[in-house]
Amino acid sequence: MVVLYFVAALAVVVPAVAGPLLAYGPGSRLARSRLVTKPREAVAALVTTLGRPATAAVFVLFWAALTVAVFWPIGLLAHSLEDAVDWPVLLWVTDRRNPAFEDFNWFYTALGDREPLKRVVVVAAVVFAVLWRRRFWIPLLAILAGFPLEQYVQAILAEMVDRGHPPTGLGTYPSGGIARIVMTFGVIALFVALTWRMRRRWHVALGTVVLVLATYEGFSRLYTQKHWLTDIIAGLVFGPALFLGFAVAVCILAGRYPRPESPAEPAAAREPEAVGAR
Repeated sequence: MVVLYFVAALAVVVPAVAGPLLAYGPGSRLARSRLVTKPREAVAALVTTLGRPATAAVFVLFWAALTVAVFWPIGLLAHSLEDAVDWPVLLWVTDRRNPAFEDFNWFYTALGDREPLKRVVVVAAVVFAVLWRRRFWIPLLAILAGFPLEQYVQAILAEMVDRGHPPTGLGTYPSGGIARIVMTFGVIALFVALTWRMRRRWHVALGTVVLVLATYEGFSRLYTQKHWLTDIIAGLVFGPALFLGFAVAVCILAGRYPRPESPAEPAAAREPEAVGAR
């Protein structure tokens, strides 16, 4: 039982520490690498040719297809590890659950369910639509679109992998609860950053909070035995991966990617830095 408490603590501490370290370390280097600059040039050319709304839509469809292509074989691998990894972990957790701690985890894990997050999404879309004034349609469209995007991409993967679920729950591959938290609160954090001028450390702090919420959601799904362990691990990668592409598409739509000063960007399409202030 003590070991499970320790794992629960790690589910909070590890992402809280790893988030800033990744953002200021590999994240900074990646942002300056050719791996990022080349796609930026391609997107800038598409924006010039198609305009921002069409480019954002194309990018979302491309990223969703790429995500499915990457996580399909990962799902097959997870399925093959069911007997070796998932069943032993499930039985180990079963023997060490505590009723009081279980009640807390059942309460927390509901955060990743569809119904409460639907309400969060609607409220956030309305709030940011009001804040963005004449450009209200951007947060309204983007925030509302993130929820079904995650749902259908995850459903496609679940159907393609078809690995079933643990006997104690109905969770499928990859964990949708984790991915929904990342997409929902990640998009809200993104619009906070797009609406108000903030230093980079606040951007990192917002991303770290979302990472902590998602990671503990993974632990709660394990503790309440709603998912196999491999579903949870995949969800912790799938959610951020899907969000990354969606965030880029939102920034394209909002005029923040590529940066307005990009030479490939037509002058008429340039937007002020604080796009939510208009």
